[in-house]
Amino acid sequence: MEKLVKVRHVLMAAACVALIGCSSVTPVAYSGIASAPYLRPNPQDDSGRVPYRFSSQTDWQQYTKVIIDPVVVYRGADNQFGDMRDEDKAALASYMQTRFAEKLRGRFEIATAPGPNTLRLKLTLTGAKTSTPVISTLSRFDIAGGIYNGVQTVRGREGAFTGSVIYAVEIYDAASNRLINAYVSKQYPSPMNIGASFGSLAASKTGIEKGADALVAQLK
Repeated sequence: MEKLVKVRHVLMAAACVALIGCSSVTPVAYSGIASAPYLRPNPQDDSGRVPYRFSSQTDWQQYTKVIIDPVVVYRGADNQFGDMRDEDKAALASYMQTRFAEKLRGRFEIATAPGPNTLRLKLTLTGAKTSTPVISTLSRFDIAGGIYNGVQTVRGREGAFTGSVIYAVEIYDAASNRLINAYVSKQYPSPMNIGASFGSLAASKTGIEKGADALVAQLK
């Protein structure tokens, strides 16, 4: 039994070292979204969570309503879904629609038609990664995995074998259809969030929730 434990530790250590040597998926300014010509590298972001952004001087307090367009699953050649199944993409898009609406409802009245003091929000799911079943959870408890995930937590980076979600946010003035804010974001749970390691899509869904909270905070 002790030998098996040691073998598992060696395997986990090797896997984590391999993972460290591999760069994680970095979002791009997706060519197929409307705001792509406006997006620029975001020098204010050192976390890698919002690498591209466009913004204009905006008084968010003047807006009291928001139209939320249906979430679009990005089909461009520069998508970052890897080999994710279409069913999983659809599930994440549906979850994003629901969670962003729930969060925004606390700040805005949800509208269905353009008008004064109204924003239009377009969300595009551009990429995602599933968690590796079983190994994702075990890496939180294994010695080697625990060390790696501890370091990643301090750095604010992704955990071992953990899923993530990438999406584009485009915000328009609904009355004029003028783009006033846009960004690309990558979100994922803290490496020490054990609950988010269960299930292949749990980490991506946690990332969606964090992204919705971040948007609401920006619009206050």
